[in-house]
Amino acid sequence: MEKEYVVIGLGRFGGSIVRELNVLDMDVMAIDSSEARVNEYSDIATHAVVADTTDEAVMKSLGIRNFDHVIVAIGENIQASTLTTLILKELGVKKVTAKAQNDYHAKILNKIGADTVVHPERDMGRRIAHNVASASVLDYLELADEHSIVEIKATEEMAGKSIIELDIRAQFGISIIAVKRGKDIIVAPDPEINIELADILIMIGHDNDINRFEKKIVRPSER
Repeated sequence: MEKEYVVIGLGRFGGSIVRELNVLDMDVMAIDSSEARVNEYSDIATHAVVADTTDEAVMKSLGIRNFDHVIVAIGENIQASTLTTLILKELGVKKVTAKAQNDYHAKILNKIGADTVVHPERDMGRRIAHNVASASVLDYLELADEHSIVEIKATEEMAGKSIIELDIRAQFGISIIAVKRGKDIIVAPDPEINIELADILIMIGHDNDINRFEKKIVRPSER
């Protein structure tokens, strides 16, 4: 069966999720306290509803517990975001993803049972910082527990050397989990494979180790 989603809060973040789920042909209910915002998404979402999600009776009437995944994308109102998340978990919603305004808000959301907490502004800021700091860093995706995945263009110093010769894991504690070569993606590459200049290395590791790698290996090659 197709999964059914709910997005609560139709600002820029929540609205973009609704639009993308629509593109993916997913069933999505869009909820906001603003009638104007709900009207904006009435032709995009499967259902668009004006509702106060801090009212448990209202949430029950919407059958919210029957949805597979609810995204709480409420903007500046931390109290409404927190209370909505709490009600969703108490009603037994299977998976709740909540947007955090700051680290303190994230701690509260985690404590009341949010399954996933996201920091879109902070995370996008970090991605942009890594991208502008090095022309070789193509993308940067933060994971949980201070670990990230990063896409890095192979430098001239790497080209012609095997993964074993580069010895990145031993030196920096970072693992090369895949290599993009043209239109192909080599998953779990053989350590004997030679890196080519046009390759893109997909690497995973602790944020501190990735930063050390960028400073010592990637950025010096661009000077």
